[in-house]
Amino acid sequence: MLEQPEFGQRLRALRAERGLSQAALADGVMSTGYLSRLESGARPPTHRVVENLARRLGVSVSAFESPDDGVGTPRHSAFAELLAAVVAAANDANLAESLADALHETPDLDPALRWQALWLLAEIRRGEGRQQEEYVLLKELVDLSESLASPELWSRACTGLSRCARTLGHTAQAREYAQRAHELSEKASQAARTGALQALVAIEAEVGELAAAQAHAELLCELTENVEGTAHVEALWAAATVSTRQGDHAGGRRLLERALDRLDSHVDLVLWMRLRLAAASLGLQVSPPPLDEVRARLQEAATVVSLVGTELHQQELRTLWVYLAVEEGRLDEAWEMAERVAAEQSLLSFRDRLKFEAMRVRLQIRRGDREAGVHRMRELAEEAESARNVELAAEIWRTLATTLTGD
Repeated sequence: MLEQPEFGQRLRALRAERGLSQAALADGVMSTGYLSRLESGARPPTHRVVENLARRLGVSVSAFESPDDGVGTPRHSAFAELLAAVVAAANDANLAESLADALHETPDLDPALRWQALWLLAEIRRGEGRQQEEYVLLKELVDLSESLASPELWSRACTGLSRCARTLGHTAQAREYAQRAHELSEKASQAARTGALQALVAIEAEVGELAAAQAHAELLCELTENVEGTAHVEALWAAATVSTRQGDHAGGRRLLERALDRLDSHVDLVLWMRLRLAAASLGLQVSPPPLDEVRARLQEAATVVSLVGTELHQQELRTLWVYLAVEEGRLDEAWEMAERVAAEQSLLSFRDRLKFEAMRVRLQIRRGDREAGVHRMRELAEEAESARNVELAAEIWRTLATTLTGD
């Protein structure tokens, strides 16, 4: 039988593979605290405890022996089994937490195995809207990739960190890492180059470097034109975003319509849903907005959000319903919905969060709470300026001006 801490690693992996929480495995056999100490390696197991655990897990006692597969150490083999289990069931919160614990408790992992685990866990945190935790994981991933001296892995890690930093409003860092990813991708795969270009276009558009963003978006569309999968669809989406930021809403809509027409829901249902959310958002920025079309897009997206959407997607959908209510003149209803969204922990990106809060404050001012609303709107504009997002700050100041003039 394995000694500690290898026994605890093996026990956690076996439990995670079966999708069991510590409480479920311990129930009727031992306390959850005792099981936790076994898994952490703080307590040695007795033969009776091993027999009870084996019976509960549906395995023989030999399952706690060192796997004789000739690959790595028993400790690393257990980690690899846990990683495989997370890959097979990426939406299992218990497995994700087990992986996070194992990463913390196994600092001497093979670097390549650690890279895979960090990447997977960062993707899970992204889907959960836990951007700060994702950011920490990606920072470690970038450092690890540099030590591995792999342009492919390094470029992908920098791309992920740029995207996450932009979501959090760290525009200077997002710009730095997107540029580094783009440079590294010259010696990497086309997929890595495409991802780096997408990150670069996104942050250039965010900070108002629209000429550079357009040039990179055109290159991105050219590179992906004949690539199988969803790469060209996402490239068209990126180009549509740039056109919209340039004030060419009609051009942006045409590009996004091409992306919508090109993607079949059977290929990537989540991307299909996100494109409809994006189309609704773009429609709301047109003057006058095509409200029937926006409503139709939101209804299409809502059906899929209820099936495969994360809490982040649900929050994005709720905010767009509020925007639609405002455009349709249903201001009391919009205010009530906005207040419900504001009461939630925001999972939105930095830009989307500030834009939504500005819209909510606009409703607040129109309801008569002028002094507090103006103060809050100024705070939002200053927050955008502090993040060096001049374009967003200018948009918030314009929102305040038009609200005060009653336009």
